[in-house]
Amino acid sequence: MTETTPYDADRARFTREALARLVLCDHAVDVAESAKGLVATGNDPDTGPGGRVSQALQLVELAERALASAVIHERERGSSWAEIAQELGVDAAAARGPFAADLDAWQTAFDVPYRLDETGRKRIPTLPTAAYDPAWTRTHLDRWASLERIGDEAVGSGLVMAATEEEDPAEGTA
Repeated sequence: MTETTPYDADRARFTREALARLVLCDHAVDVAESAKGLVATGNDPDTGPGGRVSQALQLVELAERALASAVIHERERGSSWAEIAQELGVDAAAARGPFAADLDAWQTAFDVPYRLDETGRKRIPTLPTAAYDPAWTRTHLDRWASLERIGDEAVGSGLVMAATEEEDPAEGTA
């Protein structure tokens, strides 16, 4: 299913590196918001037995998803497996294994932007939401960062954007 998506034009303004970075940012926000839930103690009496363990486990799962997104981003920005492995404290072969399925899904999503649901009637995007609709995601993440006092345009200002037709990528090079 290789039909166009409603957000293809918006997505074309972003490099794959920028799209991967948006996905990482989005997953990092999920981690941050989940961690906030473990800070306040006022609702502890309302939490059932094991409730905080459940929240902490969810935080770990979200962090693992953010790690996979970070690996995808690093590969998109040109990091080698050896460089990634060094940060993970493993060898290059061991670094690839846990992230192979995530990387394959990322690569495939650009060729096959939709899959059909179980009924065969509804199209479901295969790209992560943050990469599927990057313009909205960029705005949303910049607002979140501003509200959290991280900075205005803390996300959007550092993204590597694609050259537009009006821009000549060779301009400015010596």
